[in-house]
Amino acid sequence: MKPKIEAVIFDMDGLMFNTEDIYNTVGDAVLKPRGHEFSRELKLLMMGLPGIKAFQVMIDYCKLEDSPEALQSECAELFAEILPRRIETMPGLMRLLERLEQLEIPKAVATSSHLRFANIALNQFDLKPRFQFVLTAESVVNGKPHPDIYLLAAKKMELEPSQLLVLEDSVTGSRAAAAAGT
Repeated sequence: MKPKIEAVIFDMDGLMFNTEDIYNTVGDAVLKPRGHEFSRELKLLMMGLPGIKAFQVMIDYCKLEDSPEALQSECAELFAEILPRRIETMPGLMRLLERLEQLEIPKAVATSSHLRFANIALNQFDLKPRFQFVLTAESVVNGKPHPDIYLLAAKKMELEPSQLLVLEDSVTGSRAAAAAGT
């Protein structure tokens, strides 16, 4: 017998918000001056990975001489500038949140994004109070595809991982959820 779903854990980027589109704009802005483009293939390789690891993938893929920290800093500045003007909720998000609330199913966010950006995105739409907690890249040592963030979510919900429904949009995040036993 399968356990009943007791809580829902949401990934954030690309699932709740159109931040994937914003990442494309930022990726292009960073790579074009370096003679490269932010291709779909590169984006898929980076998707769902924590910052430094994602930027190392970019460096290796494009054979850049920048450090992951320098690229992360450059992207963070551009992202912070663009995000408040371009962010939108994904279609169906508000209806889904309303339905989960009607059913009194607890919800949380578990994202590879940093706390600063998660707060900007969630606060722009006054969503943070609708979630029990928000876990970010700073919440765990090992980011997705490691299961740590979803294991921590289960612990904070005081549930077994198998009682969580995880909503993800990336292969990396889905692997993390599956590895956690959600």
